[in-house]
Amino acid sequence: MSDNYIEMMALRTCDCDMHGDWRPGAILEAMQETATAHCARLGLDRAATDALGVAWVLSRCRVALERVPRLGETISVETYPLAPRHLFYPRANVFRDASGRQIGAAASLWVLLDVNARRITDSDAVKSRLPENAGRPAGPRMSAALRPLAAEPVRGDFMPPYSDFDINGHANNTRYLDWCCSALGFGTMAEAQLTDFEISYDSEVRPGAELHAELAREGDRFTYCGFDGGKRCFCVAGTLTPRGK
Repeated sequence: MSDNYIEMMALRTCDCDMHGDWRPGAILEAMQETATAHCARLGLDRAATDALGVAWVLSRCRVALERVPRLGETISVETYPLAPRHLFYPRANVFRDASGRQIGAAASLWVLLDVNARRITDSDAVKSRLPENAGRPAGPRMSAALRPLAAEPVRGDFMPPYSDFDINGHANNTRYLDWCCSALGFGTMAEAQLTDFEISYDSEVRPGAELHAELAREGDRFTYCGFDGGKRCFCVAGTLTPRGK
């Protein structure tokens, strides 16, 4: 059984924003793809989970970077699971530069979705394939709950397009940071980077959803929340760091 999985990545133009920095959504893509590759090595590839009638779904995550790597850099992305907690399956990531120096880390909580009932479930068959990795770092601590900032928000409505939806039939977890960066806008993103952000995926965003979004700012902190018919679907909270620092 492989306790961890490491993938080397040379950051490409599609991985970076218009300023040449590793794009927040692409960080989530790297986390998703390395987790998928590791699960395959553990005997939990798509065919195996399909046979069980379940799919992996991201419930919470936090990413904290000491610095943001840039276009052309080679980095390593390490991932490993930790012992399941109730219905949650924790997974950690460590990001390192070409010299092996750690430049960031991430923590995530995954759940198993019953693809027919569209509800969270559990599986002893899945648990039996996962190493517990006792003693390994769990990554940055996640908040007990994400709540919007008290500042008056900027409000807007949008409908996620076809390209935002994945094989599980809902908006892919990597797209929420793209929505958030777009809401923050050109001016903010020209001056700042997202070096520490956390996401709570509260409920699925399904095709046809018309989302009401609220962006609140207090100094270098922000929250970006989305609602469908009054029900909160997600909340992003983060810290903006001036570019070049």
